[in-house]
Amino acid sequence: MTIQIRRQKMPVNISAMKPGRPRPGLYLLIGLLVGLVLVLPPAALAKPKAADLVTDGQPIDLNQAKYQKLFGELEKEYQFTPAELEEIFSGQTISRRVLELMDKQWEARPYYKYAPLFLTPGKIRKGKEKLRQYRELLDQIEERFGVDREIVIAIWGIETRYGEHQGGFNVLRTLNTLFAAYPRRSAFFRKQLVHFLLLCRENGVDPRTVKGSYAGAFGQTQFIPSSFRAYAVSFDGDTRRDVWNSVPDVLASIANYLKTFGWKLDAPIYAELGPELKSQKLLSAYLKGRKAKLPLEEVEKLQQLDLPPCPGPCKVTIVGLELPPGSKNTMRYIAGYPNFQAITAWNHSNRYAMAVTELAEAFKK
Repeated sequence: MTIQIRRQKMPVNISAMKPGRPRPGLYLLIGLLVGLVLVLPPAALAKPKAADLVTDGQPIDLNQAKYQKLFGELEKEYQFTPAELEEIFSGQTISRRVLELMDKQWEARPYYKYAPLFLTPGKIRKGKEKLRQYRELLDQIEERFGVDREIVIAIWGIETRYGEHQGGFNVLRTLNTLFAAYPRRSAFFRKQLVHFLLLCRENGVDPRTVKGSYAGAFGQTQFIPSSFRAYAVSFDGDTRRDVWNSVPDVLASIANYLKTFGWKLDAPIYAELGPELKSQKLLSAYLKGRKAKLPLEEVEKLQQLDLPPCPGPCKVTIVGLELPPGSKNTMRYIAGYPNFQAITAWNHSNRYAMAVTELAEAFKK
């Protein structure tokens, strides 16, 4: 709807412009604007999301400047030929569903809704079976990487249900969609697209055939491409890093990632702090998130608790987990030790890290 306001020349009333006198024309304009806001539906006032700006299956314009710059980089720096790029990129289209899911990620749910998605009897039972089935392999992984087996199996279970669900999205299409049509993180997914093409070439994989998640993660580990290239390992006797079909490679790659980010075998992962924080400094650290770390001794003093010691001097994060409505308390606070922080390096969500930890604890019961 187009609203036109016709302007008419009116004689100027000097007295009406004196200080303290009402200005009818100004009030009329304000009234029109307020009325317009009230009449328009909320969707018309909200900033459009990425999915609102495209249609599903919309062809990607490979002649636009950012794609031409990408192709130039792939040719010059990584020796892809024009023919190879034509074969890889020809016919790429937008997946609207990918864009929709990027704005509805599970980690945004409160913990009391998030954790039950993963802490199910079936997932716990199957995790225990996997621990028995791969006992000897996990012995070797613990010895080589120093990462607790229950955590490795828990991440495997949460990421892909122990390898059964690796994702149904075409990764090449997903990464192109996010590079082409997701402005908020376009630069990030451009890097992932380059890493993806390189890892496929390095491991003899056809990039057009790989399936994964709506965020471009793939394999039983659900590594994004840059993580695969940095942390995936071969642990089955050959040189190919196969996170799709080789369980030794999958479990060792998970362990290698956590080891890289400081995991210590048999060290504490978290400690309970209670239903409230007793210091403004602790509250401030909680509100700042996973990057705010306090010395363990200081947290003990401020919260008036004795907490499990670290293997050496360490700093912890302050984590709040939402409790269900009707509970005696609204929050459960914990101290996230360096091992907890290693899990948040894998997935930045504290809720994810706690779900992994509690699933691993359930395997021991």
